[in-house]
Amino acid sequence: MIAWMKVAAPTVVLVLGLVIPAAGGPARDSQPQFVGKASKIDDARRKRMTGRSWHRGCPVPISQLRLLRVRHWNFRGEIDRGRLIVHEDSDRAILKSMEDLFRKGFPIRRMEVIDAYNGDDRRSMEADNTSAFNCRFVAGTQRWSQHAFGRALDVNPIENPYVTSSGHVSPPAGRPYADRGRDADGMIHRGDPTVRAFGRVGWEWGGNWSGTRDYQHFSATGQ
Repeated sequence: MIAWMKVAAPTVVLVLGLVIPAAGGPARDSQPQFVGKASKIDDARRKRMTGRSWHRGCPVPISQLRLLRVRHWNFRGEIDRGRLIVHEDSDRAILKSMEDLFRKGFPIRRMEVIDAYNGDDRRSMEADNTSAFNCRFVAGTQRWSQHAFGRALDVNPIENPYVTSSGHVSPPAGRPYADRGRDADGMIHRGDPTVRAFGRVGWEWGGNWSGTRDYQHFSATGQ
């Protein structure tokens, strides 16, 4: 059984600026609410991204990216506000998945755009940061990562590390979680509600790969 926190079911979701009553009846102030919103990248954020998570030669222009602001549960059982950047063709899918995770009480350590780590994926993982867009290659290759298109998301990297077939674990702090028989807050397991939440919007989990497995990774292409 996955060690998730039990929370009251949310009753309202804010998607793309529209307040929509969720299944379960009218909103009640006493119950937690999911809030999610997508917006275009403004000039100030464009400047922060340029030279960090985005640069000339990236496979998508900033105009095709969207900033998501969402509420999520943290590891203390509290509601935090997180931010992600994704491709415009994925904003509704990710908002829907984030709503599902919120409903289930799935905890996320932190959720900040990778510019907060100067576009450094290693630093972001070491901070157990959940992030999406980052214009970078697949590690060790000259091939664009799906993160460079804004069509991939890494969730709780320490609890869900990248594990190669030879036993290398990244980030190093994730080594205790390479044992997927563990149950701990924030872990993702095959067929669990997190995998199903992304699966409902057509995103695939890197934990299902053969050989090397990326337990933190979800993407629209399965890569």
